[in-house]
Amino acid sequence: MGQKINPLGFRLGTTQSHHSFWFAQPQNYSAGIQEDEKIRNCIQDYVQKNKRTSSGFEGIARIQIKKRIDLIQVIIHIGFSNLLIEGRTRGIEELQMNVQKEFHSVNRRLNIAITRVEKPYGQPNILAEYIALQLKNRVSFRKAMKKAIELTEQTDTKGIQVQIAGRIDGKEIARVEWIREGRVPLQTIRAKIDHCSYTTRTIYGVLGIKIWIFVDEK
Repeated sequence: MGQKINPLGFRLGTTQSHHSFWFAQPQNYSAGIQEDEKIRNCIQDYVQKNKRTSSGFEGIARIQIKKRIDLIQVIIHIGFSNLLIEGRTRGIEELQMNVQKEFHSVNRRLNIAITRVEKPYGQPNILAEYIALQLKNRVSFRKAMKKAIELTEQTDTKGIQVQIAGRIDGKEIARVEWIREGRVPLQTIRAKIDHCSYTTRTIYGVLGIKIWIFVDEK
């Protein structure tokens, strides 16, 4: 019987590191996780509302959060030069104010920094967003998956697996379709694998997209 495990959690401490860095007492731990979720959702909502990218999607690869006693540092890794880069200082200040309002932190300062990712299509989150946009535009799911794999091959990755689940193409019965190119050794801990789960709403219902990218092996 297959025991499923998140590829990122499986490799923590070897090839993967945490996306949040902070310590808390056991009774405050759940509140800290909820605060992280609020910050991430607030940033994504802001970018979604104010995006000016020609490609039509956010392009956020990941959001790292580091907390100290008096400071919360947020590092946004983005793939494309969207509004956060174009109107750099004004955009970041506005975003900081929005996030600050969201969780009413009086004792701690908030600092947001932006880092540009060199190869955006090597990031599973950006690829999943690209596939979701294609599916919303009624592009065939096979065509969308193959195009995503073509884009990834330009970034020198060793392998990729893409899976879509749900009422694909509006069929009555939900099913799972997947495609793999190259090697994706999920049981090898020393293999660095990037993974993401992404949910998209279409007119037929919710589709789930999962992407595994085999980056390198130690």
